Amino acid sequence: MRIASKLLRLTVGALFFGHGTQKLLGWFGGAGLDATAETFAKLGLHPGRRNAIAAGAAEAGGGALLASGVATPVAASVLTATMLTAIDRIHARNGPWLTNGGYEYNLVLIAAVLALAESSGHRHGSHRALAALIAGAAGALGVRLAAASAAPVAPTAQEGRERVGAS
Repeated sequence: MRIASKLLRLTVGALFFGHGTQKLLGWFGGAGLDATAETFAKLGLHPGRRNAIAAGAAEAGGGALLASGVATPVAASVLTATMLTAIDRIHARNGPWLTNGGYEYNLVLIAAVLALAESSGHRHGSHRALAALIAGAAGALGVRLAAASAAPVAPTAQEGRERVGAS
């Protein structure tokens, strides 16, 4: 593998790993699982905790696989799914430009992981990138469909008492 590809793999993989552990564990200044779950629920991703765990695990696990060069097409597919879900839930309504909260950075990350998938393994080929893109799009579509059919989870008795007391 060429030095630039290796540098891209290590950089993008490590940053995705860090981003996932921010969600799951609160590492690197992240909010941690409870706050991430609350945010996901507000985005309509119910149940928020399950979706936060899935996104954090996809980013941390996919990032680790990408950085290590193991199962790169699998890593690319789960990372593509998380980025497409982020675009769908947060960035699409803002247009493409990052300065407006748009999705340009997510697209760059998708392009980077797909390029790495294409160049991975002993036999390079666009079929690896295409398969990762299709699997990632299917994963993001699955999240969208699950969110559309899932009802918000009712608050626990304690949460209900806290809301009443806060009114």
